Amino acid sequence: MLSKLQKASDKVGLFLQNKPFSTAWLQFQFQRHFHMERKNSSKVQGLYDFCKKTFTPSGTPPPSSQAVRDLCSLLDTVGPADVGLEEQSSDDDRGLGFSGLYGLNRVARWAQPITYLDIFECDSFTMCIFCFPTSAVIPLHDHPGMTVFSKVLYGSMHVKAYDWVEPACFQETKGPGYRPVRLAKLATDKVLTPQYGTSVLYPKSGGNLHCFTAVTPCAVLDILTPPYNEDAGRKCTYYVDYPFPTFSAVNGAEVSNEKEEYAWLSEIDTPDDLYMRPGVYAGPAILV
Repeated sequence: MLSKLQKASDKVGLFLQNKPFSTAWLQFQFQRHFHMERKNSSKVQGLYDFCKKTFTPSGTPPPSSQAVRDLCSLLDTVGPADVGLEEQSSDDDRGLGFSGLYGLNRVARWAQPITYLDIFECDSFTMCIFCFPTSAVIPLHDHPGMTVFSKVLYGSMHVKAYDWVEPACFQETKGPGYRPVRLAKLATDKVLTPQYGTSVLYPKSGGNLHCFTAVTPCAVLDILTPPYNEDAGRKCTYYVDYPFPTFSAVNGAEVSNEKEEYAWLSEIDTPDDLYMRPGVYAGPAILV
């Protein structure tokens, strides 16, 4: 048996020696297969590959302006079908975005929560999707030390966002148990659709504190870098906003004559009515 295997091996070696093109041919076939795989890879895989080589667990250095532009360009091409979702009509207010749950009646639809789909998470970034029924709200919250990319996949979503005024300006509120308020400036107050493209918020600009409200059934794809991590000081905190005239400006705060551009934010506990549940991501698998 061993002698037969040796003879077979010798024949293979002799064949390769007499075929000088064989190594180049093998390399060509490998490269061809590699490029075909890249061509056929999913958009989600492309997002993962880019994030994996670009982002760090600490968030430092922050993404370069070129990296931000490149990732926005990738996200701008992503639609519902690319992540396993079905675009919902205005008559379907469940906000679930994927098939298999059409047996719910209209009463049950209105009781449906926001659905969270986890695509991928590591120490450097999180990729996820939020599917909203009409009028569902993710309350005002922050992203400490984080850069967040958001792309509406279908539907319409109202975004209201603030950035802290620097230097920090606080005002004590009256009454036991009341928390101080901090001055913030309005950064965004508009309705986003898929045609708007990707929006980006930064640690200190771009609307780091924001609130989402579904105008119609909608879904938003988020990439957060680095992700929330309480041990690293990146805890998600919720706030309520008060019009600027509610409190007096103190500590030398400078505001423009456009007082409606400013608001006082007060930290609150996680809202009891934040109704969110995990769903199952049904899009293309990611090769890690």
